[in-house]
Amino acid sequence: MSARPADDDPEEAVDTENVGGLEEIVPPRLMPIWRRIQLIQDFRSAYGRTYVKFAEAIIALVLTGGYLYWLSLYLAA
Repeated sequence: MSARPADDDPEEAVDTENVGGLEEIVPPRLMPIWRRIQLIQDFRSAYGRTYVKFAEAIIALVLTGGYLYWLSLYLAA
C-alpha cells in the first residue's frame, strides 16, 4: 500500500510514438461511418474554438430574441 517515489506512472511505460487510431480495429464494413467521424474530429481540432464561439453567439441571439418576444407578449396582455 505504500507508494515508492521510484515508481513511474503506468502511462509512462507505454510507447505511444507510433500508435494509430481506431481504424486499426474498426471492421471494414464500418469504415465509412468511421471516416465520417474522423472528418468531424478533424474539423473540431482545426476550427473548434472559432466554431464554438460562433455557435454561442448564434444561440445567444436566438435566446435573446425569444426572451424579448416573450416579454412583448407579456407586456401586451
